[in-house]
Amino acid sequence: MPELPEVETTVRDLRPRVVGRSFRQVDIQVPRMVRAPSPEGLRQELPGRLVQALERRGKYILFRLDRGALVVHLMMGGALMWAAPEGASGPAERARAKHTRLAFLLDDGSELWLVNPRTLGGVWLVESAEQVVGRLGPEPLSDEFTPLYFAARLKGRTSPIKPLLLSQEVVAGVGNIYADEALFLAEIRPQRPADELTPQEVRRLHSAVRAALERGIRHRGTSLGDFLDPFGGAGTHQNQLSVFRRQGQPCPRCGSVIVKEQFRGRGTHYCPSCQR
Repeated sequence: MPELPEVETTVRDLRPRVVGRSFRQVDIQVPRMVRAPSPEGLRQELPGRLVQALERRGKYILFRLDRGALVVHLMMGGALMWAAPEGASGPAERARAKHTRLAFLLDDGSELWLVNPRTLGGVWLVESAEQVVGRLGPEPLSDEFTPLYFAARLKGRTSPIKPLLLSQEVVAGVGNIYADEALFLAEIRPQRPADELTPQEVRRLHSAVRAALERGIRHRGTSLGDFLDPFGGAGTHQNQLSVFRRQGQPCPRCGSVIVKEQFRGRGTHYCPSCQR
C-alpha cells in the first residue's frame, strides 16, 4: 500500500491544487528519503520550479516541472496530504500531520506533506521522470496492456502467477491487494504456474486486473488503517473486497471458507474451492 488506485486518487485530488503552482521551500525531516540529488541539493534546486502537470505512473507520483521532474513514491503506509494556505504562517509554525517526513511549501502558502510512518518512501528530483520510472511495464488501464501483450509476457514463465502480477516490469501499479482480488475475479489460484494458464484464463485475468483496479479507483482506494487521501479522508474499497483480509469468512461466490497463506513473503488470500 498504496497501490495504483490509491495513488490515482491522490493525483486526481491534488492536480487542481498544485498545477500552476511553484515550489517555495522544502523541509526535510528524514534525509535518507531523498534519493536524488542530496537532501541539500533538493533544498537548493527545487524552490522556484513550476508544476506544469501532475501524473501517475504505476505507484509513482510525477510532478512534471518547467525544469525536470519531482518523483514521489509513497511506499507502505504513505500518503501525500495537502494543507490549505494559512495566512502568513511559515512551515515551521504549522502543526503538521503525524509522521510528516518532508513538507513542500508552495507559492500560494499551501503545503504538501509526505506522510510515511515507516520512512520507506522516496523522493527524486531528476532531469527526466523516466530516469526513475523508465523500466516500468505498461499501465494496466492503458491501450498498451492488451491480452496479447499479457499472454506474451506470461508465455514460458514457470513462476507462479501472483508474483508475476506483482512484477512492476510486467504491469505497473498492481500490488498485493489488487493481485489477490484480480485472481479471485478470474477464478485462478495465486500459486498456479503462469505457463499453465489457458488462453481463456489469460484473457479472463487480463480483464480481472482492469476490473479490480477500476473498482478500487471508483471507491477512492482501500484504507486498511493506513492510506488517506490528500484531505485526510479514507477510501471505501475495503468494504468491497472479495478475499483480501477476509480469511475465515465465506467466499462471496461459492460460500467456502477463504484462506490466507504466506506465499513468497506475502500474505495471500484466496478461495480454495472456486479458484483453480
